[in-house]
Amino acid sequence: KEAIEEAIVALKSALEGEDKDAIEERSTALATASMKLGEAMYAQSQSDEDDGEPVRDDDVVDADFEDVDDDDRKKSA
Repeated sequence: KEAIEEAIVALKSALEGEDKDAIEERSTALATASMKLGEAMYAQSQSDEDDGEPVRDDDVVDADFEDVDDDDRKKSA
């Protein structure tokens, strides 16, 4: 996180100037730091799954259903 924050500050500083190469260099540094964070987050999520713990998905709805026979549908219609 600190590396990303430092890269952001460096890029903002470079953007105040007009040195295209410096801006591109700082932009690349920020992208690299961001990718490292993404890799770390992905690795962490993979290790969480490997621990045998179920991955929670709070958007899942558990519901009951009843199988309706075609004859029953005709009666209720």
